Amino acid sequence: MILFPAIDLKDGACVRLKLGLMEEATVFNTDPGAQAKDFAAAGAQWIHVVDLNGAFAGRPVNAAAVDSILKAVTVPVQLGGGIRDMATIEDWLSRGLSRVILGTVALRDPELVKDACRRFPGRVAVGIDAKGGRVAVEGWAETSDITVTELALKFEDAGAAAVIYTDIDRDGVLTGPNVAATAALARAISTPVIASGGVSSLDDLRALKAVADSGIAGVISGRAIYDGRIDVAQAIALLAE
Repeated sequence: MILFPAIDLKDGACVRLKLGLMEEATVFNTDPGAQAKDFAAAGAQWIHVVDLNGAFAGRPVNAAAVDSILKAVTVPVQLGGGIRDMATIEDWLSRGLSRVILGTVALRDPELVKDACRRFPGRVAVGIDAKGGRVAVEGWAETSDITVTELALKFEDAGAAAVIYTDIDRDGVLTGPNVAATAALARAISTPVIASGGVSSLDDLRALKAVADSGIAGVISGRAIYDGRIDVAQAIALLAE
């Protein structure tokens, strides 16, 4: 299981939100490139980046900060937030990203996501964010009527590299991940699932690792790392056991 240390970008800085609310942002580092370098030095195999402003604006906003991350590290980087057309997908991948994450557009225009998966094999992930089991979009500002599993099943044969599942009710509040829901989703689909939201300790990582055979391939952690509750090197060693 892979640990994805998270860098959430708001106004060029590394922040963490609470319950997905932009007004509940805490700044942890004003130098995203340096933060990425620290993660890589600790042994991170991947870095997870979100353009929070972009998720709300529907277009890339923190491009300069993302570029600074790509220049700072050689490990693969995945990015989500505001990526909603093929031109933006192509642009980001040409800049050096290893993977783009398509969230809102997965609900709004699933055919675009399928086309992107075909054109860029292994470089497109589907981001599914949920409130109360229902898919939330537009930077988590809107909740739809479709369930997480219903949306994920639409991309079963598309060739997506992963489904990144975030439980918004757990995000940034350190209450533990929704292990049962994540495992249930992973069992329902053949695409690897990356868990996100609520990870607060090494015990939470152990709980996810215990159900890894369901199809959970990775876990994203942000606030717990910045707060010092999780040491990146220790977490990587635990998940690699």
